[in-house]
Amino acid sequence: MELHASNSALVTEFANWLEHGRGFSAHTIRAYENDINAALEFTFGSSSFDPTEFNAATLRAFLSARVRKGDARASVARYAASLRLFGKWLLKNRLIETDPTLKLRTAKVDNHLPQILSVEQVNKLFSHLIETAQNGEAVAIRDWVTCELLYSCGIRVAELVGMNLTSVDGSARSLRVLGKGNKERVVPYGMPAHEALRAWLQRGRAQLANERSGQALFLGEKGGRVDQRVIRDRLERACRQAGVPVLTPHGLRHCAATHMLEGGADLRTVQDMLGHASLATTQRYTHVDAVRLSQIMRQAHPRA
Repeated sequence: MELHASNSALVTEFANWLEHGRGFSAHTIRAYENDINAALEFTFGSSSFDPTEFNAATLRAFLSARVRKGDARASVARYAASLRLFGKWLLKNRLIETDPTLKLRTAKVDNHLPQILSVEQVNKLFSHLIETAQNGEAVAIRDWVTCELLYSCGIRVAELVGMNLTSVDGSARSLRVLGKGNKERVVPYGMPAHEALRAWLQRGRAQLANERSGQALFLGEKGGRVDQRVIRDRLERACRQAGVPVLTPHGLRHCAATHMLEGGADLRTVQDMLGHASLATTQRYTHVDAVRLSQIMRQAHPRA
């Protein structure tokens, strides 16, 4: 069953608002579009949008159907969040008189944290990446430098692939990245990442660059800007070859935050590095082990 043409146009208008009115990234917008398309297809099928049928009962039925299908609680919560933003937009544009999405409630999502590596495992991973990059192949050098920057800076993979040549300040060893909501921040990187980046700019990028490359910092094998999925797949492959637990780019970002906090960095500093709007979000990345926490308490607390 296909979505009615007018409903498809409605979602396109909503997506335009997300881009120009809210400053969302293309990746985020696609996720919202997919969620709303699924909800409208379930509710209206091949019929056009009807404000009277866009109500709390039908939306709850849609979420219940996702649960029966076996979707995780996090996925169902994401559908609800997408619907709430869609409802807000519909009300703003007077396409509905009341917003039924305000009545949606979903189960609390587990505060699940991604897999992380120990410092020793991270070193093992980078030893493998550096050794592989010695062959001088562009892709191997790109694997090395992208992983170095993900870990050194704790940046998101979308921020990584979105960088241009002008995003790099080699003299200050810093990157200018564009985060969520088009918020720009400057993030420093360490000497290992500096060496990897220099190898990429001097020897790696030129092997892949062509007329499609433009100012993109990191390139795919066809010369265009590298895709996030490529970075993820190459990292997972490197983890397997290095003999460490498989990580996603988000997992490597999580390693960076956790290892910094374990090394004594304060939450505010890590919050700025990660580009979190809320300190509560950064606190999700803190899981210093109990043994170390006990040692710190005995050393620092006056009544320990």
